[in-house]
Amino acid sequence: MPGDSRRAFIVARGIATGGRALLVSVLTVGATGAPAAPPDIPSIGYLANEPTPDSIPVLRAGLRERAWVEGESIKIWYRYAQGKPELYAQHADDLVRLNVTVIVAVGVPAIEAARRATKTIPIVMVSLDDPVAAGLTGTPAGPGANLTGLTTFVAELSARRLELLRQVVPGVVRATALWNPTSASAAVDLSATQAAARAHNVELTSVEVRGDSDFREVVAKVQAQRPQGLIVLADELTLARREPIAAFASRIRLPTVFPLRAFVDAGGLLSYGAVWTDVFRQAAGLVDRILRGARPSELPVTRASRFELVINLRTARALALPIPSSLLQQADRVLQ
Repeated sequence: MPGDSRRAFIVARGIATGGRALLVSVLTVGATGAPAAPPDIPSIGYLANEPTPDSIPVLRAGLRERAWVEGESIKIWYRYAQGKPELYAQHADDLVRLNVTVIVAVGVPAIEAARRATKTIPIVMVSLDDPVAAGLTGTPAGPGANLTGLTTFVAELSARRLELLRQVVPGVVRATALWNPTSASAAVDLSATQAAARAHNVELTSVEVRGDSDFREVVAKVQAQRPQGLIVLADELTLARREPIAAFASRIRLPTVFPLRAFVDAGGLLSYGAVWTDVFRQAAGLVDRILRGARPSELPVTRASRFELVINLRTARALALPIPSSLLQQADRVLQ
């Protein structure tokens, strides 16, 4: 920060580092030592597994567009589990003790922890899961008293992902689905993927991946099934492990279709799923409405409505896999 008249104090709590939970939040103060931001401005608690480039920056930008500027008219407290699910409850309790105005919870573990921690503070959820199957709401349009938000889960996308695999692997007759059996939504997704496979005479087997899975065993099971292609189902666990999943698929030269762009950014072949940045822009809109007096019960949970096809040509070349020009023309984004 330029000049000697301003200093930055760093308060660390929440991000897992060196075996302790640490979170970095920067509060700027002026020459007098008084906080630059008014002490009584509303605050947001952000609870997630990890920060990602298409979540926090987009949320901040969406809030700025609505006159909520971090450090000036709004505070944001960040809490990250960093792959340690046991931290969610502690972090949610911390946010409640801070008396935040609203909590943005990303992923089912974060959402459940927030719901257990408070029945009164509004919660805006961002979920990969179907809210009904995950037990978060009675219906997508009927949120709980203090819960609203968005879901990227659309079961109909399963058929599209299978079709994408059939386009990059013409004549495919054997495929494997990688999924987390502890997720009710993944079970719904698997059923829809199996139905699509049957309709196209593709034999679809499945391999489970759990939180305590030995990844070498998962890879061995996939290889033992000798699939011609792999479909990864959307889940907080598979998303958190996107880099090793993309790496092993490339290592064994297995064409793979993923559910979100983040997998392709991590080295995966191609993905079809919700536009994550759109989801966080909409989340910012919900936060804005709550800060201006709306109640979560007045704001229905909505599903993502925009989807994108992302292709990684670098990975395709490494797999010696030609991507049809017709598919490249359909792509919303191509990594060269």
